[in-house]
Amino acid sequence: MSGLLRVLIADDSAITRGLFEKAFRQNGFEIAGLVSNGRKAVDFCRENSVDFVLSDYDMPELNGAKAAKIITEELKLPVVIYSDDLSVKTECSNAGAALFIKKPPLAAYNALVMGTFVEEVKKALKGVVPTGLQKASLGEEASSLQKTFEKMRPGQGSVPGFDFKVLCIGASTGGPTAVQQVLSGLGKNFPLPVLYTQHLDVGADEKMAKWFCETCPNIPMSLARDGEVAKAGHAYLAPADKHLVIDYVKNDLPVLHLSDEPAERFLRPAVNKLFRSAAKSYQKNCLAVLMTGMGRDGAEGCKEIVDNGGYTICEDKSTCTVFGMPAAAIELNAATKVFPRDKIAGEVLKLVR
Repeated sequence: MSGLLRVLIADDSAITRGLFEKAFRQNGFEIAGLVSNGRKAVDFCRENSVDFVLSDYDMPELNGAKAAKIITEELKLPVVIYSDDLSVKTECSNAGAALFIKKPPLAAYNALVMGTFVEEVKKALKGVVPTGLQKASLGEEASSLQKTFEKMRPGQGSVPGFDFKVLCIGASTGGPTAVQQVLSGLGKNFPLPVLYTQHLDVGADEKMAKWFCETCPNIPMSLARDGEVAKAGHAYLAPADKHLVIDYVKNDLPVLHLSDEPAERFLRPAVNKLFRSAAKSYQKNCLAVLMTGMGRDGAEGCKEIVDNGGYTICEDKSTCTVFGMPAAAIELNAATKVFPRDKIAGEVLKLVR
């Protein structure tokens, strides 16, 4: 049992979802999940343990007010709706929202502003949501798997026998803020190219790459282009609806290919596609990080990297928004090491320098 309130965050912007996730986690909430529209919010609440929903108003498929009407009437869960359009307040209230709150402008997303926002939500929920609710089962079955699989003796500095040439990163739910923390911790002049597959909605990829450039100026990020030779110290994001893979290696650098092959596990881009291509191209010179996410994508790719002599780091359950993808890799004995989010960058730097 846990006294932490579980919040589902619904917003069609992955960046905004990540910012709210960080703010609510830091202010004593548990994140039940992150979804990109009202329809997904309704479906998530029907299938998972949620205490309340924090929702944007303006979303595709089903806006926040229409989703709130279903969630409050059918599932009896409180919904908090935010928007920068104050004219929709009455509509949201009529739909049963426990609170309508003005959305802070993106430029004002700092600890003070977000702390004030979270406090307003807390006040609105006081007496509405009971505490001591049972934790969701999502990812719980993997808790016994949370251990480090030491495949070699850890040392100071780079690991003997390894000469890493590429860093691959995969993530899904909660991924943008998780990866942002890791990339920021790698400092300037990172010696490897970084290839990054994130499960994205169509239309969100360019905004995400731009957000990373603004928040991680130490490692610039761009959308990967077909035939491009990836350079050290630069991050390449898989475009929405395209698999990012390594076509071949030229002077130790990966030559990128964007693939229209069918979705894997309903996902395109898929982390497994990137990781498998890296395992094939680089073998023991491949370093990969698998972070927070729902489902199993990336686990089989980690297994291929390890089986080919490479090295994998999986995010620890204690910092995952959803401990699905890393747990699946751990279950396959495909995690060389397991670290909480704030320790991953330091470990990567030890391995490559």
